[in-house]
Amino acid sequence: MPIETTASVVAEVPADAELLAVPYNPDLRPGVDLHLHVPVPDLLAHYDSKGEAGEIVEVPVARGGGVGRVLLYGVGDGSPRALRKSASALTRRVKGRDGLVVVLPEGDAAAFAEAALLAAYTFRIGAPGKRPVRELTFVTPDEQPVRRAQRVAEAVALARDLANMPSSTKNPAWLAERAAEQGVPVRVWDEEQLQAAGFGGILAVGQGSANPPRLIQLSYTPDEPTDRHVVLVGKGITFDSGGLSLKPTENMKTQKTDMAGGAVVIAVLGALAELGAPVRVTGLVAAAENMPSGTAQRPSDVITHYGGRTVEVLNTDAEGRLVLADALAYADAELHPDAVVDIATLTGAISVALGRNIGAVYASDDALAGQLIESGRDSDDRLWRMPLIDDYAPALESQVADLSNVEAGSTYGAGSITAALFLREFAGKRPWAHLDIAGVGRSTVDEGTLSKGATGFGVRVLLDWLTRR
Repeated sequence: MPIETTASVVAEVPADAELLAVPYNPDLRPGVDLHLHVPVPDLLAHYDSKGEAGEIVEVPVARGGGVGRVLLYGVGDGSPRALRKSASALTRRVKGRDGLVVVLPEGDAAAFAEAALLAAYTFRIGAPGKRPVRELTFVTPDEQPVRRAQRVAEAVALARDLANMPSSTKNPAWLAERAAEQGVPVRVWDEEQLQAAGFGGILAVGQGSANPPRLIQLSYTPDEPTDRHVVLVGKGITFDSGGLSLKPTENMKTQKTDMAGGAVVIAVLGALAELGAPVRVTGLVAAAENMPSGTAQRPSDVITHYGGRTVEVLNTDAEGRLVLADALAYADAELHPDAVVDIATLTGAISVALGRNIGAVYASDDALAGQLIESGRDSDDRLWRMPLIDDYAPALESQVADLSNVEAGSTYGAGSITAALFLREFAGKRPWAHLDIAGVGRSTVDEGTLSKGATGFGVRVLLDWLTRR
C-alpha cells in the first residue's frame, strides 16, 4: 500500500504548530522561537541528553490557549546515517498523530526526509492497526531534496507492497499487470510466446503451477538522447515452495517475497522519469511460481535455456538462477546493453556470510562494482563485494549437460559464489553485476526505516546509480 503519510514543505515554522520537532545543537536555527520556559542547555542537561541520533526530548509548551509539544531531537555526528536514524525515530515517536512540523537539520536533507517517510510504511490487509503520522511538514528553504526523497520512498514502498502481497493474489500475470501501471512501455511474454522463443528455464520452473509464467520487459528512455543502455534483471518467483525439492514448512512461510528482486526492477523503472535518469534502461522480470505437481520439473531433468545452453536440474529449489539465466541470455543476445545488473533473493548462503544488513555484489567489472558499492553507501542500501572464484567453477559441471544448476556433491560449498558463477555463464562478456539480496530483502523487526516483511532493498542503490551517472 502506498505510504499514507504525506509530505509538505514550508519555508518557516507555522505559528500554530502543535507538534514541532527541532534538532538540538548549539544553534537551534535562529528565528525558531520555541517558547520554552527553561533554557535549552539546562533542559537537555536535566534529561541527560547528549544529542545522539535517535534521542528525543519532548517538552510541553503553551500553544494558543492549549498545550503543544516540542520534540528536541538529536542528530549525532550529522552524517547521513545518523540523520536517517534521527528521522525514523521521530516518525515512530509520533505514530497516530495528525501532523508533525520538522525543522530539518543541517546536512543531507534528502536522506533525512526519505528515512522519515520510509519509517511510516505499513502493509496490512483487513482492519487497520495504529496508523502512522498523517502528515510531515518539513521546514526548509529548498524543496527539491524533499521531493526527490519522497519519490524514492514511494518507489521503495511500491517494491515492499509487491513483495508483501500474498501469493493467493500475486502470480506472474498479476505482476505483469502491476508493471503495466508504471507509466513506461511494457512487453509481456505469455507461456506460448515463451515456448516459441525458447525460454526453457522460465518455462521449466513454472510448469508445475496452475499459474503460468511470464517474462516482463519494461523500457525507459530519457528525454535527451543517449547511447548508454543498462539492463536490470529481477528474479520474479511469486511463490517458492521448492518444487519437488520441497522446502520445510517454516522456510516456506516467507516465500511470497521471493520475487523481491523483480519488485525492485518494476519500482525502479517506474521512478526513473521523475528522477531524471540520463541513461536508457530496460528492466526484465522473469516471473514464475515454483510449485510441486504432476507436471513439475524433476531433479535430473535437463532443460534448454534461451540461446541453446543446456542445464541439468539437480535441485528444483535452486530455481531462481534458472529463470534469471534465460533473462540474462536474452539481454546479452538481443538488447546489447553497456552493463547488466541482476538482483535476486537467490541464496540462503549469503545470509550466513553477510547477515541481514548488507547485500552482496558480485561483478565481472571492477568499475561497475565500485560504482554500485559507492551508491550503496550513499543510499544506505549497503553492499559488500564478494569474490567470483574461478576455482569453484567445476562445482557446476554436469555429465549430461553443459552445466548443472547446483553442485552435485559437497566438495566446494560456497553456495552464493557458485550461484553467481552459474549466472555469469549467461551474462556474456559485457560488464555484469549480480546483487544477492536474500539476507536483506526481508526484515524480521519493525526498526528504523524497516517494517516487518519486505524491505525494498535495492531500489535506493539502483536509483542512485542510474540517476547519478
